[in-house]
Amino acid sequence: MFCYIFLIISVLLIIKPTINALFLSELGAEKLSLAYILVALTAMTSSMFYTKILTKFELNRIIKTTLSTSIIILIALGFLLIFGLMNTYLLFFFYIWVSIYAVLSASQFWVLANLVYNVRDAKRLFGFIGSGAILGGIFGGYLTSIFAPVFGNDAMIFIAAVLLMGCFPLLRYIWRLRVNKLDEFKQKKRISLTDGHPYKLIKKSRHLTYMALTVAVGVLVAKLVDYLFSDFAAKSIEDPEELTSFFAFWFSTFNLLSLAVQLFLTHRIVGIWGVGFSLLLLPLGILFGAVFFLFLPELSAIVAIKAMDGIMKQSINKSASELLALPLPFDLKNRTKSFIDVVVDSIATGFAGLLLVFFVNGLELGTLSVTLLIIGLVLVWIFFIGVLRKEYYATFKNNLETSTAKEKNTFVSKAKKVSVVEGMKNIFLSGNEEQVLFMLNKLMEINDRRFTSDVLRLLDHPSLKVKAAAMRNLYFLNTSSMVVQINELLGYGDEDLTLATFEYLLLHSDQKEEYVFDQFLDSENALVRDTALFCLARESAGNMTLRTNHNLEGRLEKRLSDNNNPINPLVLKAVGASGYPQLYPVILDGLDNQDEVLKKAAITAAGISMHAMFIDKLLHLLPNKSYRPTVIEAMNNYGPGILPVLVSQVSKRTIDLETCRFVPLVIKSFKSKEAVHGLFQLFDDVDLSIRLEVVRALSDIRRERPTLRFNRFKVASKIFEECRLYHQTLSAMHTQIIISYRNRKKSGASIDVEERDARASLLELLERRLDAGLERIFKLLGLKYVQEDVQNAYLGLLSPKQEARNKSIEFLDNLLTGNLKQKLLPIIEEATMDFSSEEAILKIKHNIPSEMECFEQLLKVPDVNLKLAVLYLIGKQKESKYEPLLKRFTSDENQKIRDFAQNALTEINPS
Repeated sequence: MFCYIFLIISVLLIIKPTINALFLSELGAEKLSLAYILVALTAMTSSMFYTKILTKFELNRIIKTTLSTSIIILIALGFLLIFGLMNTYLLFFFYIWVSIYAVLSASQFWVLANLVYNVRDAKRLFGFIGSGAILGGIFGGYLTSIFAPVFGNDAMIFIAAVLLMGCFPLLRYIWRLRVNKLDEFKQKKRISLTDGHPYKLIKKSRHLTYMALTVAVGVLVAKLVDYLFSDFAAKSIEDPEELTSFFAFWFSTFNLLSLAVQLFLTHRIVGIWGVGFSLLLLPLGILFGAVFFLFLPELSAIVAIKAMDGIMKQSINKSASELLALPLPFDLKNRTKSFIDVVVDSIATGFAGLLLVFFVNGLELGTLSVTLLIIGLVLVWIFFIGVLRKEYYATFKNNLETSTAKEKNTFVSKAKKVSVVEGMKNIFLSGNEEQVLFMLNKLMEINDRRFTSDVLRLLDHPSLKVKAAAMRNLYFLNTSSMVVQINELLGYGDEDLTLATFEYLLLHSDQKEEYVFDQFLDSENALVRDTALFCLARESAGNMTLRTNHNLEGRLEKRLSDNNNPINPLVLKAVGASGYPQLYPVILDGLDNQDEVLKKAAITAAGISMHAMFIDKLLHLLPNKSYRPTVIEAMNNYGPGILPVLVSQVSKRTIDLETCRFVPLVIKSFKSKEAVHGLFQLFDDVDLSIRLEVVRALSDIRRERPTLRFNRFKVASKIFEECRLYHQTLSAMHTQIIISYRNRKKSGASIDVEERDARASLLELLERRLDAGLERIFKLLGLKYVQEDVQNAYLGLLSPKQEARNKSIEFLDNLLTGNLKQKLLPIIEEATMDFSSEEAILKIKHNIPSEMECFEQLLKVPDVNLKLAVLYLIGKQKESKYEPLLKRFTSDENQKIRDFAQNALTEINPS
């Protein structure tokens, strides 16, 4: 590919200065505007023919035909020059042909390159391949500069024809070596685009539309710059051979400088800062050059502007521009990229000609007006690049979403569309219990009185859960008068329904709550009495008169001493709401109760009390899955004041490690700025499992509270920390993989079975640690970037499909920038590798530490299970060199670690 583009551009740099010099010497710079217009008309006409060819013939055949035709035209041009048969019409013909050859041959090459390489290969190799084009420019330009004055222009044309013939064997080799092997894969990637002109395809795609507009404005600016350069040069140099030499020298010099940029800067700029920033460098360079020319209107200033175009266009800008088409399907690229490169380029050239006719020939404004026009167009160019960068990113995002999309079972209604209100009313009328309860919960959020009559009808629903939910909605709908039969609802004996009914009753009692309590506190129905007692405790929290009048403390003591009626959840909640600490031992007993219902009620009561004495008890219930949601809800009831207490409990390890791992869940439930601050304090915890829970909690808060701001610098620093830890774990894992691989090559008798099993267990543990580390990294990335995009990328990396993993890497390559990209991309690429095969093992490129270094490194990691696995493996190896290492851990504060270290020492030295 390098040699192929070298020959293509070498030929171009021989014929372009030759034809330009002949054209300017014979016809003058004033005819350039007409030539630009004719180039545009020719390109538009030929594009229709070219488009039909693309649909009927494969790319290989089209490229060969283009090369053959070009060689025939070159030979004909050579003979015309020898016999002096050139005239005005032929000069226009060859000028137009050279312009079309320049864009068509290069475009066909880059379409071929897009077919041969995927995105990752392209970003790695396009810089090198592009340097072939630059070297070709240097070679062809300097060759013409040196030999044109000696041998004449006709000899240079024949040399160009001979060089172009060398493209045939290269094309045949490339096609056989790479493209033929991609046929099956290409068919999978190909989409159906047999219908429609390229113009329609471009119009349908925002990505292609802005790509075409960016190319058009860039070409327009380049042609105006080229006009200034040609005009000044033609006025200064009259001899055709000398003018050819001048053009060839500067074109080669520009290419030489471009090569330096390509070799030393392109990979870094495009690879690290991305496509958007790279595309901006060329217009910014021309902009500064044009402003400089306004103050110094000399040939040297024009050369500086042309230098920016010549240097940047074939290096950084070319590599970035070719990457723009990579996320598009191949068939779409094949049918539209040539159209953009040839037709859009030529139309822009024609438009440049019209502008020159209008400003220079018509208004006679001179070069100053052209310079001002260049500055204005460059600003438009910069705008289009900004929009295109967003579309390029969006295309990668869509590709990723498509590859990671999962089939979801969704209910699709076949009924005609109805309004939201009518839909809810229909559910209330004919929905099942689950649907009705869901809608009632939604109604609690919107509190719409239009549904009052529908909710009232639900009081006749056979489900007691629905009746209770309906009563709660009536409470919040707050109708002006009592609209339900209280006694009937209280008679069902359901705790939830009784409480909801009593709350509704109190709401509509106006200022006569005491009469309600007088009536029901001494009811014959035990459930009604206890419900009234709980409501009294809650309602009188800030009303000492109500509390005293109804003797709340005495009633609670009497109820607790009633041996005939065992304590139930309502009584426990009443004690919690009462604010009498002397009664709280009842709640403590409830927290130790074996009955799940009572225990959950005691947890809720502790939360209602908001007393510090319950915090430790509640925390120790967190590891129990069945009680965890109730505990979190209870602790959330304490308010944000509990957050520093929770952070301190974990930091100082006043609770056991297992409990510490669930504390981030509690902090997360607050979903506040203070919660985020508390979680970041815990992120520095030495235990990696706690870190993982912290990151998960932060990620959940970000998803549920997208408007909440996170400190991006702090997030980035945490990502770098995780990257360092990941690299350490990865290098240790590679050491164990290599040793395990070597052991497999040995005879089975030489390696103890227990040692093999111990090493396999350590490898499995390290793999889990790497998975957790990768999850932490991506959760943190979700705090810095769009969370959904990062999540899709993470799912793509975990996919068993190679295509999905590649798209994820491509997407992240465009999402990340700077140091973050440099640190993360190697990790992400390593994460997708499978080390189960011998070939993959031999590809490990890290500086692999020795096993001793590996063990020392792992034993420093604050992970008890990892330390135990390492100590166990050391013991099974039974090598005395590890004794000093083991002795360090025989006095460790952790009992298990001490025991494992001592056992390992015993196995190494039984005596």
